[in-house]
Order: sequence, then C-alpha cells, then structure tokens
Amino acid sequence: MTTATESLADQAYRRVRRMICTAELEPGAVISESELCEHLGVGRTPVREAVRALAAEHLIDVYPRRGMFVAGVDPRDLRSISEVREQLEPFAARLAATRRDEDDLAEIDDLLGNLAAFESGGLEEHRAALMELDERIHHVVYRASHNSYLAHDLDSYYTHALRIWFLGLTKVTHLHQAVLEHREILQAIRDGDAERAATVMSKHIEGFEAEMRLAL
Repeated sequence: MTTATESLADQAYRRVRRMICTAELEPGAVISESELCEHLGVGRTPVREAVRALAAEHLIDVYPRRGMFVAGVDPRDLRSISEVREQLEPFAARLAATRRDEDDLAEIDDLLGNLAAFESGGLEEHRAALMELDERIHHVVYRASHNSYLAHDLDSYYTHALRIWFLGLTKVTHLHQAVLEHREILQAIRDGDAERAATVMSKHIEGFEAEMRLAL
C-alpha cells in the first residue's frame, strides 16, 4: 500500500520485492536495473537503493563481474523458517494485544471489513488476492507489537516463506479458510486478549505451515 510519505526508493523496493515473492521475477532471473527503471517508471537511484536493500535481505544475489540475479528458492528451508515463526508470531500477537493504539485499531477494523468480503466463499481461485490479504494482516500484527526489531525480523521471515508458498499455492486445498482464521486473531488483539491472540496465532501458523509442507 503506497502512502503519501513513501519515497520512490521505498516504492521501488516494495514493488520489486512483490515481483520476487510472487515469482513474476523467477528464481535465477537476471536483475537489470535499466529494465526495472522502465517497468517501474522511476529513475536509476531509487531502483539501485531498492536492489541494495533486497540484496541485504538475500532476495537478490550479487556476483562481481557476473551481475545480479533473483535468489534461488529451496522448499527445504520452509521447516527452518516455520520453526522461528512458530515462536515469534504468537509473541508478536501477544504484544500487539497489549500495545495496539488507535491507528492499529483503525487498521484492524479495516482488515476485519476486508475479511468479511471474503467470507461468502467461492473465492478459492483468487489465491493471489487471498495471499495479499494474509500478508497485510500479518504485517499489521507486526507493527502493532510496537517492537521494531521484532517486526523487521518477522517481515523478513514472512517474505522468504511467501516465496516458498507460491511454489505450492495451487495445491493448497483450504487456503480460503486459512485466511479467514485471521478474524479470531484480529478480534483478540482488538479486545486486548493477549493469551487468546497468542494461542490462535500459534494454531494458525502451525496448521497452515503443515498444509503447505504437504503441498510441497
């Protein structure tokens, strides 16, 4: 989501990261700054800053004299990523329930409205939209924890998990229901119920990751 204060470099970073996560830029693809400039409609400096940030997150591999490439994806990494998320995500939800402020509550209410639009069912084919909503929900929880170090780390883990998920997304049979599970998490955070928020988040992470591992 673009904001009024988001810099061109931030916009470029967000858009290129999305292209990498969804495999629009496939693993191993050559990164061309000039092509990205043309595609994004921005200058070379914002693109260069975005590429540098993505390389620091291990989403782009830089090889001197050879060039830059989209980092590879190894589904075997999902277990390691999941082990960390299963510990940190419930902790973030617990903090969010105790620290959420008025801005966080406004975002949560907006997300609850978005979830309501999906509850009618029949939307399983809109997997990209469902995953985009899933990502937005988790990032709102991270921000509501008001712990920038925790939010930064979870953002990175989520991004790497998302790249792996897209490899098996078409094989997941209960994606719609998995995304709707967030309603209880958001409601618990809104109500300030830290233990329920952590418990439901833990159940959600473990269940979705287990199904995704089966799909892969």
